[in-house]
Amino acid sequence: MPNSLPLHCRVCGLPQLTPPWGDDGKSPTFEICDCCGTEFGYDDATPAGITRARARWKASGFQWFTASARPEGWNADAQLPGQQHGS
Repeated sequence: MPNSLPLHCRVCGLPQLTPPWGDDGKSPTFEICDCCGTEFGYDDATPAGITRARARWKASGFQWFTASARPEGWNADAQLPGQQHGS
């Protein structure tokens, strides 16, 4: 699956310091997203997996996996352009 935002989490859109799917877009790092808790290469390996992980994150009230990494004033709408909480 091509990654249209190579430096962003496929589930929540959080910018990452390194490409979650490697420089080639095919070699996941298996690191964990601080925002939604996605394990790159596991939770986001398929479109269905991304949908499930996003639904799980939404059901949690968009809770941050690493609460201490959450920027002040953060909101899901700003991070997920084109997405709505009802989606």
